[in-house]
Amino acid sequence: MTKLSVNINKIATLRNARGGNLPDVLKVARDCERFGAQGITVHPRPDERHIRYKDVFDLKPLLTTEFNIEGYPSPEFIYLVNAIKPAQVTLVPDPPDVLTSNAGWDTVRNEKFLKEVIGTFKTNGIRTSIFIDANEKMIRNAVNTGTDRVELYTESYAGNFREDPEKAIRSFIDAAKVANEAGLGLNAGHDLNLENLKYFHQNIPGLLEVSIGHALICDALYFGLENTIQLYLRQLM
Repeated sequence: MTKLSVNINKIATLRNARGGNLPDVLKVARDCERFGAQGITVHPRPDERHIRYKDVFDLKPLLTTEFNIEGYPSPEFIYLVNAIKPAQVTLVPDPPDVLTSNAGWDTVRNEKFLKEVIGTFKTNGIRTSIFIDANEKMIRNAVNTGTDRVELYTESYAGNFREDPEKAIRSFIDAAKVANEAGLGLNAGHDLNLENLKYFHQNIPGLLEVSIGHALICDALYFGLENTIQLYLRQLM
């Protein structure tokens, strides 16, 4: 079964809008686990506009499922991850000023850099994943970085899904096959939702995990958090 990891950044965004501790990020993370999520994802950024570094330290002893920390491997981020030792770290090539992740790694141009960073995480027993476009060349070369997994950047799939699902997913199927053949674990994330997740899951071979935040939290406003998580889990059956 493909695991569902819930990205709780948007909960922190709402909390930070007013100060104080409402909603309680730690409680929401525990509730997500209690309602069936098999993992919790956070993406701390340098300006701490949503998840704060303190949140990451506070979450670590409370979580009972897989903890996944995403982010650009700056020195501060590398220190944080090695101090926390989560189950997984997902490396994303986004600069500090972007609104959200918007591209995958060029694993050819950044091979040496990624290899060095991934090596530091592996010494601490942390599984590594790198955010990547559905580009067969970049996926094949990801093997040279030493990463355990790749996370397919699914924005283009989600954006084109309504118009032509088969066309939208074609490059992702090809990319997944390459990852499987190369011995890389396969994750996916970005703009996956209740409309497009089931089709993606049914057609992508070897999909181990999806990380979903924005759409899931938006759906929870209408359906409630517990019901929403169950709805997403059903798409992965």
